[in-house]
Amino acid sequence: MTVFERGRDFSAWLGLVPRQHSTGGKPLLGKISKMGQRDIRRLLIIGAMSLIRRACRKTAPEGTWLHRLLARKPRKLVAIALANEMARIIWAMLTKEQDYRAPAAAPF
Repeated sequence: MTVFERGRDFSAWLGLVPRQHSTGGKPLLGKISKMGQRDIRRLLIIGAMSLIRRACRKTAPEGTWLHRLLARKPRKLVAIALANEMARIIWAMLTKEQDYRAPAAAPF
């Protein structure tokens, strides 16, 4: 994992981030690139879809990141965003050599 400087670089290698076209200092984000490791990307998206299905059936708690995103975006787009988030968490766990720690609930 030392090949990747940041979690975004790892996500880009997996093809989970938008293509970026920058002109004159203004970044323009395009479609998801789908470049890189197909198998790992597919597994992350399948895991994300499973979590989304569970959240829709059991109704995700109001105000969570997933609930807010599902309210305004299509499920498949949310799955890509969630897979991107999971890839960045995996990168952080591997580079810091730590186990997964669930984030603390936000007080607001």
